[in-house]
Amino acid sequence: MITTDFVPGSPCWIDLGAPDVPAAAGFYSAVLGWQFQGMGPEDAPDAGDYGMFQRDGKTVAGIGKLTEEGARSAWMIYFCTPDADATTEAVERSGGTVRVAPMDADGEGRMAQFTDPQGGQFAAWEPGSMKGMEAADQPGTLCWTELYTTDAAAAKQFYGGLFGWTTEDMEMPEGGGTYSMITPAGQPAERMHGGLLEVPSEALALNSGRPYWHPVFAVEDCDATVAKVTANGGSLLMGPDDAEDVGRMALCVDPHGADFVVLTPATPAPA
Repeated sequence: MITTDFVPGSPCWIDLGAPDVPAAAGFYSAVLGWQFQGMGPEDAPDAGDYGMFQRDGKTVAGIGKLTEEGARSAWMIYFCTPDADATTEAVERSGGTVRVAPMDADGEGRMAQFTDPQGGQFAAWEPGSMKGMEAADQPGTLCWTELYTTDAAAAKQFYGGLFGWTTEDMEMPEGGGTYSMITPAGQPAERMHGGLLEVPSEALALNSGRPYWHPVFAVEDCDATVAKVTANGGSLLMGPDDAEDVGRMALCVDPHGADFVVLTPATPAPA
């Protein structure tokens, strides 16, 4: 599970790069019940280009204007680090590349963005006054992170060396491949925060054949949420399907092409 008791290597923040911030904010407000909170003065020309999403008064994600030429709209997952500069050096030593060099965020923290050796984009956050998201693992918030990659062994080696993650492999039903579940360094199994799955490049058409991370959001009713996705201009790529001991899930895409998963977690069996 993902918690707000962040430890090195655990997911601590997510944000969305969108070509149209107000439209994207409206979509996620309708689908996940989020409220958009602008971060700049209302009379500033770019005030609508960045802000925060809140759920029940707690900040759960960020959103900013997509400015990188040719980039697709996508969610970025930030992993907690005690030292963004040291993490950056480790990324470069391990064959990754730096997309955004470490930079201060007005005292709230220090961030950097990277690309892993296979092409998956991710980020690191060194907490300052802002530790990260204020709610997780409840309806309308992040509950899991997932990497689709073309080389699972290489990904496990890279991220394991970078963050100290441990992984536990499980075979997916009906020959679906091996799914590796990720736990932060030194943490018990209940702190698992994500998984990675090896898929062929042709299965990654959404990102032109390159690996990518995406968030999984907990929802109370997967089917009802999917209906909201399609009613508000999004689309459904997979599901809804039931996964034993996991829950009911669907892979969705917002109107600008950013992918995410919605999951209604399985109810634990009575003891």
